[in-house]
Amino acid sequence: MASAGGGWAQLRQQARSLETQTEALFHTYSQYASMSAIPPTPTDEEQRAEASLHALLSQRDTLISQLTRLLDSESALTSSALKQSNLARHREILLDHRRELSRLKGAIADARNRANLLSTVRSDINAYRSSNPEAAEADYMLDERRRIDNSHNMADSVLSQAYAVNESFGLQRETLASINRRIVGAASQVPGINSLIGRIGAKKRRDGIILGSFIAFCFLMLLYFW
Repeated sequence: MASAGGGWAQLRQQARSLETQTEALFHTYSQYASMSAIPPTPTDEEQRAEASLHALLSQRDTLISQLTRLLDSESALTSSALKQSNLARHREILLDHRRELSRLKGAIADARNRANLLSTVRSDINAYRSSNPEAAEADYMLDERRRIDNSHNMADSVLSQAYAVNESFGLQRETLASINRRIVGAASQVPGINSLIGRIGAKKRRDGIILGSFIAFCFLMLLYFW
């Protein structure tokens, strides 16, 4: 019975190890489904990854069969519910991985078919242009016309934004001018405010004259003693 328990533990350890290897290989294999420029035919690396996945799934299937036979050989007393749950979990993970492999194979096939279709269409277009120089020249002129139209549309968009900004500045100027008129009108209503403003302006002019005279005097003295 101890030998059976050891065999169960060893087989379960192998099953978990193979599950980890399968998930790591899925990460590599799934990159082929998301490639922006997938090769027209499967590469050697892709074929090896797919073959390795099939081999891992087959090994895990064999291990699950061994675990099932080992569990069936045990008596009802020694066969615990935990082992039943572990075995069911291994089967569930194996089924999920089989489905994932099928999904990835389909996604890779679809991506390859789209790439091959686009390549065929480009080849047909290039062949048609090579055999029809006039059509190729017409296509070139159409492409140039589209680029010019795109440039015009971009220029129109920039000009529209500039006009909108200029209009916004004009509205802001009108708003500031209106506020200034309101402030001046309100100030004129206050008794003595005009005379106060006049005295402040006269004081500023007087201070400016004094400061200018002092600077001129210093400059003349500097020239005199130079």
